[in-house]
Amino acid sequence: MASLPHSKTVTYEEWLRMPEVREAVEEVVNGEIRIMPPPKWNHAQIVRGIRRPIEAGLDERDAIVMDSSFGLVIRNEPLTTRVPDIAIFETSAIVEQDGYIHSAPQLIVEVRSPAKLADYAALGVPEAWVLSPEARTVEVLYLEDGQYRRQTLLAEGILKPRHFPGVQVDIARIWPD
Repeated sequence: MASLPHSKTVTYEEWLRMPEVREAVEEVVNGEIRIMPPPKWNHAQIVRGIRRPIEAGLDERDAIVMDSSFGLVIRNEPLTTRVPDIAIFETSAIVEQDGYIHSAPQLIVEVRSPAKLADYAALGVPEAWVLSPEARTVEVLYLEDGQYRRQTLLAEGILKPRHFPGVQVDIARIWPD
């Protein structure tokens, strides 16, 4: 993971004045800007494969599904922002400030990114799914006492998020052929 060279960390106010990056994914971890290449094709197909059934099970007036096209502010000091593969929000719970989201989604989905989980736990995201394309598994985690605990590890079957009962995702249909 490459980082921009900085003699110091960036503050929230400095970060707000910076231009948006369109060619790559930008996250800030403890004030350090990290530029990553955009997801590879297989990664993008997996995100699409899980996003479609999630959206099909939601009423867009009540919930919104976002993918890696927005910044999620974890904390302002030291500045930490993440770009989740998928985040599902109750529309009534979204807190937008300065053009960024400052509230916890009800579900986060990450492909190959378990390193972000501590930040999602700190924000209070109650459920996370971590997808492993190599193993073709989905780890379902619930937030308990400020940390994620594995609920289950699935290689097949139907995923059903706790907060969105209308959503059903067939694990076999997530993975590209």
